[in-house]
Amino acid sequence: MTATLAAPAHPQVASIGPNWFASVMGTSIVATAAVTLPVQVPGLRLLAQVVWVLAGVLLLAVSTATVLHWRHHPGAARGHASNPVMAHFYGAPPMALLAFGVATHLVGADLIGSSAALGVFAVLWVAGTGYGLVTAVGVPYLVFTRHDVPEDAAFGGWLMPVVPPMVSAATGALLVPELPAGQLRTTLFTLCWSMFGLSLLASLVVITLVWGRLARHKVGAAAMVPTLWIVLGPLGQSITAANNLGTQAHLAVPSPYAAAFQALGLVYGLPVWGFALLWAGIATAVTVRTARAHLPFTLTWWSFTFPVGTVVTGTSGLAAHTGETFLQVAAVALFAVLLGAWAVVAVRTARGVLDGSLL
Repeated sequence: MTATLAAPAHPQVASIGPNWFASVMGTSIVATAAVTLPVQVPGLRLLAQVVWVLAGVLLLAVSTATVLHWRHHPGAARGHASNPVMAHFYGAPPMALLAFGVATHLVGADLIGSSAALGVFAVLWVAGTGYGLVTAVGVPYLVFTRHDVPEDAAFGGWLMPVVPPMVSAATGALLVPELPAGQLRTTLFTLCWSMFGLSLLASLVVITLVWGRLARHKVGAAAMVPTLWIVLGPLGQSITAANNLGTQAHLAVPSPYAAAFQALGLVYGLPVWGFALLWAGIATAVTVRTARAHLPFTLTWWSFTFPVGTVVTGTSGLAAHTGETFLQVAAVALFAVLLGAWAVVAVRTARGVLDGSLL
């Protein structure tokens, strides 16, 4: 597994793979998390704008590099899909589209105008949602029918193909008020909740497998340790989705269902937030233990960014709905951790690109 993620040795697996889109995910979530914090400070909006621009540059650069790679290596995409580790990272491109789309809506509107930002958001949401539903079905199909999967193979990356529908649910909620009142709003609202359930149940299955693998086979290769943080992705994103959709429920469904959906944001979100903190504690302990020995830098380090970012947005949503000071403080503290992690990983990635160690 380590060789596949750090420096692919399989002749069919090109060095520019779908895992590169994690950089777009991790950068976009910083911008979104910054503007949705319950406490705003001077300069935070400007920071979000700068990071949003960088996320756009990364999306264009990685997309272009991927297309060029496929042209020069016609078997690259097939090689990635047939690789039992890399295939799971096909969940990264749709999440990159969705993450950058919502960041454009929330931050990019300051620079390109609200109408243009909404148009970009809508197009990327449709594209990312369609792509994400394909990965949610297609990658498990490959695992069940074609991949040779060892007993100790389960790792956090298995969540990547099934989480995109949850990102669609969380971000699609922001499109609900942009649609005309009536059936279209209700349909989008219903689809978002359905994708919420699709992703949540699949994620619970995978998280259970990851926990079991850790208990029976222990941590494993150091390069895989950062992927433990991916477990925070569906947890934090589901909290965000439940609160975002609950906020818009009154626009899509009648009473008493609107109130029930709004309450679900807290009834579901608070217990899951507790488990997210538990997992963050475990992941932190394992990461520190591994780093003391040796934690090699690979693209899996981007797992320290987007998943943590979803917990930030989830915590901000809970803080907004409860008004609890401790949740506001927690959201700001988690954002500080996210910002620090993103800065470290971004610098290490840029250095790896420049010296050729990641290519």
